[in-house]
Amino acid sequence: MASAIPTAMERPHFIGIGGAGMSGIAKILAQRGAQVAGSDAKESATAEALRALGATVHIGHAAGHLASDATCVVVSSAIRADNPELARAAELSVPVVHRSDALASLMGGLRAIAVAGTHGKTTTTSMLAVALTELGLDPSYAIGGDLEGPGTNARHGEGDIFVAEADESDRSFQKYDPEVAIVLNVELDHHANYASMDEIYESFETFVGKVTPGGTLVISADQQGAVELARRVRDQAGLNVVTYGEAEDAGVRVHKITPRGLTSEVTVLLNGKFLTFTVSVPGRHYALNAVAALAAGVALGIPAHNLASALGKYTGVKRRLQLKGEAKGVQVIDSYAHHPTEMTADLEAMRGAATESRLLVVFQPHLFSRTQELGKEMGEALALADLSVVLDIYPAREDPVPGVTSELIIDAAKAAGATVTAVHDKETVPDVIAGMAAPGDLVLTMGAGDVTDLGPAILTRLSN
Repeated sequence: MASAIPTAMERPHFIGIGGAGMSGIAKILAQRGAQVAGSDAKESATAEALRALGATVHIGHAAGHLASDATCVVVSSAIRADNPELARAAELSVPVVHRSDALASLMGGLRAIAVAGTHGKTTTTSMLAVALTELGLDPSYAIGGDLEGPGTNARHGEGDIFVAEADESDRSFQKYDPEVAIVLNVELDHHANYASMDEIYESFETFVGKVTPGGTLVISADQQGAVELARRVRDQAGLNVVTYGEAEDAGVRVHKITPRGLTSEVTVLLNGKFLTFTVSVPGRHYALNAVAALAAGVALGIPAHNLASALGKYTGVKRRLQLKGEAKGVQVIDSYAHHPTEMTADLEAMRGAATESRLLVVFQPHLFSRTQELGKEMGEALALADLSVVLDIYPAREDPVPGVTSELIIDAAKAAGATVTAVHDKETVPDVIAGMAAPGDLVLTMGAGDVTDLGPAILTRLSN
């Protein structure tokens, strides 16, 4: 087993160290004994957690934050070329390493499971991390969200398994050499980096091509894009392909999914035997994520019945249908969904969990490019709610695009029969929701931006 610090990672400096992906790598390196430093735009609980591990975290970006003895500078695709710390690295001839290369170096010598797909990566990776930990296998893991259980997005374990979320958005998942690759679904997203489905397929084919000889691809038998990808790679030498899902020909076939409030009971047919287990989060898509995790663990040689029982210990990831609290009979739940498929899945899950409640949604679109391409579909998804509040677009790493605003979504939602209110000042949302909500209602804050901050504020306003 290899768990040493790569030489280039002995004194790393992370630009944007508070990000979900970056902080995970920084935490693992700190736990392995590296002298970790970095900077982020603002203070956060993540920054404090990193400091508790011995890391030096600067707030704001400045050339002086980069120590002269840094062995490398780690960046993500979101870091702009004019960042002052990046410019200082060039002056000092400090090597610049992409986040994906840093993560790949940490996986070296371990049995890696890489979880890919347009949706569901964080949940599935988390399910595996929790289950393998529950079984005493002490895995390392790097996840794009914080677990409810262990309370972290990454950990260095002493076992020989490394579970990682594999990001297709910038093709960085092509850097990994997993023993088991999971592909949950294949859809067109990240329009700034992919112009067509052909480019998406080519990228995923490259990812699958990196599976180690004799390794396994676990892939959906239900989702159209995944089925096509499986067809394209099935003849790859040395690759075992295991399909899962509700399709009759699935290798791990989902026999039944039974909703039970905010949980589900799942029965699968595996190796000729029926196996039933509980998934402690609502919705068909989360149940299928758990089946993918089950199939991946079995591919590593873990007994299916042990793994199924351990998967029942998973209690969720922050921002993935996370219950934030209840006030005056109104439950507030947070969702990271920002693509129409994810939005529809989470809205349907909430409908299934609470059939007699009204569903109120506060939606914040994420990225101008995504809104430009998928705004109509986002609006149509919101028709599943009883009432919706739509905020302005959260830009993240993008500059505004002329003519692209939340109105594209609002117009589509109204055309689909939705009742929608546009709110341009995010700070007024708690008052707006307090005026709409009644006891028994569910309020869902939805989006990949800072809409998540509104949950506690809505609860406080309802209480008052």
